[in-house]
Amino acid sequence: MKKAAQQTWGGRFATGPAAVVQQFTESVSSDWRLYRQDIAGSMAHAKALARAGILTQAEARRLERGLRAIQRQIEANTFQWRVSLEDVHMNLEAALGAAGRKLHTARSRNDQVATDLQLWCREAGVRAAVAVRELMRALVMLGEKNADVVMPGYTHLQRAQPVLLAHHLLAYVEMLARDAQRFVTGLPVQCPLGAGALAGSTLRLDRTFVARQLGFSEVAPNSMDAVSNRDFVLDYLYAAAVTGMHLSRLAEDLILWSTAEFGFITIGDAYTTGSSLMPQKKNPDVCELVRGKTGRLYGNLVAVLTMMKGLPLTYNRDMQEDKEPLFDSADTLLASVRVMADMLRHVTVNRQRCAVAASDPLLLATDLVDFLVKKGMPFRQAHHAVGALVAESEKTGVPLPKLAGKKYGAAAVKVFDVRRALAARSAIGAPSPKNVAAQIARWKKRLR
Repeated sequence: MKKAAQQTWGGRFATGPAAVVQQFTESVSSDWRLYRQDIAGSMAHAKALARAGILTQAEARRLERGLRAIQRQIEANTFQWRVSLEDVHMNLEAALGAAGRKLHTARSRNDQVATDLQLWCREAGVRAAVAVRELMRALVMLGEKNADVVMPGYTHLQRAQPVLLAHHLLAYVEMLARDAQRFVTGLPVQCPLGAGALAGSTLRLDRTFVARQLGFSEVAPNSMDAVSNRDFVLDYLYAAAVTGMHLSRLAEDLILWSTAEFGFITIGDAYTTGSSLMPQKKNPDVCELVRGKTGRLYGNLVAVLTMMKGLPLTYNRDMQEDKEPLFDSADTLLASVRVMADMLRHVTVNRQRCAVAASDPLLLATDLVDFLVKKGMPFRQAHHAVGALVAESEKTGVPLPKLAGKKYGAAAVKVFDVRRALAARSAIGAPSPKNVAAQIARWKKRLR
């Protein structure tokens, strides 16, 4: 029995695709998520066709009613997606019946999917920015609640200098602020619809009108670039990957701080898990999964970069492979950001453990160097002298402040007052209590 030709493009073919080819090439199992954007684009296109006299006003209104009815079916889970129609575009067009036969006039799935994806990325970027801001609020709240807690800052995972815990948390707020901005500044502005398969159409539609209908500020000026461009997908994936990197670093800090060795924080029971063997265990699995999922965000970015790198202009079917990484990154990112924000609201700071760690006099060795510099000693000489005192302290067990007092007088001992040392760190960006309080106030105002 002869296999029926494919109904959307099969006029040139004697038979339809083999079942294995149909299964291999379909994309509706993932791109159905573009249905709202595809419907919005189709309604704008129908209006443009009516303005050009290709559709009557009555036909355009009938198409709009049909598209809205289909959207209601999809959102009620009563719409039947058909793999035989390959993708979201053809499924929606076929569902319109006879009314939809003129809808594809002067457009291609090439400009259609480019438009849908840009609209989707625009919405996904806004959702990501909103979620990131919620995480920023959670960090600011935790910092404000523990504004007076002092802890060691670290370099090379070795104790370095004292900081306020809030200052440490606000460092992540700064990172996340850049992330939120990246999602918004990378939003697409050029509308591809009307570019056709690659060379526009002899049926001239008002592309500026279509762009305005869909919220774009510009029309894509080159039809070949319009249909082959996936920079906006990469922009989103890059923004997601960088945000994931920041989340992973935050997760790593929280994992370390929650260990018995550090003991700086306790994560709420609802955001940890136990061991199937060891009854005493309380594992920071949320943080570990967020750290792990960052690898997926990186992988999705690299997958699309690799897929695009060797493609000649214009559209190639390889580009169908952009959607699953995009959707996966969007889902992974939102889930990670939201669970981290929830978890931070259930973190308790163990003030005593932080205070004990921050009382290590070696944290203020550099302050002793500064003390000697103020007395007129060249920095390199002061650095060497204090280094020698540190070595002597480690060898003899005599505390550094005592050795400093013996060698440089009582004024040198005052250097080792951690609160005084923090207050002295008053330059822009430094962790003095006054600076940190101002930054908390600044972020609370910005995040309202």
